[in-house]
Amino acid sequence: MNKSMLSSLASEVWELVRAGFSGIWIETHEAQEAINDIVELGIREQLNTLSWNLDTGLRGSATNELSDPLSVVRLLSSIESDQTTLLILENYHRFLDSAEVCQALLTQLKIGKQLGRHVIVLAPFVKLPLELERQFVVVSHSLPDRTQLWAIAESLINAPVEYSASDRNLLLDAAVGLTRCEAESAYSLSLVRHGRLTSGEIWNLKATWLKKSGLLRLYQSTCGFSSLGGLENLKQFSSDSLRRSSMAIESARGVMLLGVPGTGKSAFAKALGFETGRPVLTLDVGQLMGSLVGQSEANIRAALGTADAMAPCILFIDEVEKGLAGVSNGSKGDSGVSGRVFGTLLTWLNDHTSDVYVVVTCNNIQQLPPEFSRAERFDAIMFLDLPTREEKDAIWQLYLEYFQIPHPQSMPEDNLWTGAEIKACCRLANLLGLPLIEAGSFIIPVGVSAQEEIERLRTWASGRCLNAGQPGIFRRSTSEKCTKSNRRNINLRPSQN
Repeated sequence: MNKSMLSSLASEVWELVRAGFSGIWIETHEAQEAINDIVELGIREQLNTLSWNLDTGLRGSATNELSDPLSVVRLLSSIESDQTTLLILENYHRFLDSAEVCQALLTQLKIGKQLGRHVIVLAPFVKLPLELERQFVVVSHSLPDRTQLWAIAESLINAPVEYSASDRNLLLDAAVGLTRCEAESAYSLSLVRHGRLTSGEIWNLKATWLKKSGLLRLYQSTCGFSSLGGLENLKQFSSDSLRRSSMAIESARGVMLLGVPGTGKSAFAKALGFETGRPVLTLDVGQLMGSLVGQSEANIRAALGTADAMAPCILFIDEVEKGLAGVSNGSKGDSGVSGRVFGTLLTWLNDHTSDVYVVVTCNNIQQLPPEFSRAERFDAIMFLDLPTREEKDAIWQLYLEYFQIPHPQSMPEDNLWTGAEIKACCRLANLLGLPLIEAGSFIIPVGVSAQEEIERLRTWASGRCLNAGQPGIFRRSTSEKCTKSNRRNINLRPSQN
């Protein structure tokens, strides 16, 4: 047989069957697609293939009234045939809390090695009791690649519509990360609404589906670096890394942003997506935590797998120290879940080969273990301090123009202000119809309210991080000079960003 004619999943299952693995667990959100691949394997290799779920009972056998999850497992030992048998159990993880089912499955897995009986469980995540952990090998059913996605598109296109290479790439960029069923639905809706495949329609549906999953959110940037004052070194470093990434031996990994709240860490990640033409995926680590055993670990693997499938993209993880708070105290109180999620994330950051640029923000790096920030997890660690006088002038210009604030006028004292506070002042002035100096009286800067925390951040970052505002290593003396100059009048002129 020509092995290349099988899907990658079927090929991997066939290798495990020939190697004598009696328990195979397939982690998949596309159970029917996986079943189709395995049934095709059974036909080509003349295997006895049976499939079962709670609704339809047993299929592939004359005894199809077996709807009991215990009876269907015991059926294996009663099959009188020398033919290799594959028993596919769909969503069988829901029954493994039963002691009787668990013991029966354990018995069948042990004798299956001698009799050529193989149990294949299909489930969206791995949930195995201790008795069965060493009896199963886990296989991931990967999302469709670009070739498979285009094959699905071609199967739906009835009219001879021509798609250029650039159009095709745009469509596939929009579709990567979708399951086969989701891609088919997105293509169909685009054809119904527009008579042809459009990337915009697919992007909109993908954003909806990602949001519904709760694992990732898709953000399509509409503003670039021109909407972000300052941070010139960070902008230059990241844009250069991504521009040269396609020519390098390995792709750029990303940056870790440490700094004062409100200094533009989150805005930078979104602006970088616009500048590089990449979608921005936002990962909220806290939302990955599930109530079921093994669900949190499955969620982080699924989220990272989706990011890999959507490459090239930007993966944005905001305030990572809060999402992984349990790691700093040894994962006490959560049975080690935070530690396992953290370990999965660390391994992926170090080993992933996909073109995913990671932007991680952190307000307090001392809450994270030191291995998170070691070399080869990120290309650089940047510190974002309170903006300098020149950076504040640029930020004022941006928001005075955006909120259509009359100028010149008296300006509030902004020595300890961040960019977010400058924006808030302009927004309030526009909203309340007040002069800037009166709107500024409503602002309590983070440089005052969190002065002690900021000083601790500066002390830690000095000599350990790169300076986001200018080339070189961040030194605390540089930031101290930034807060000493008085507010000066600025001319309203186009931004240099």
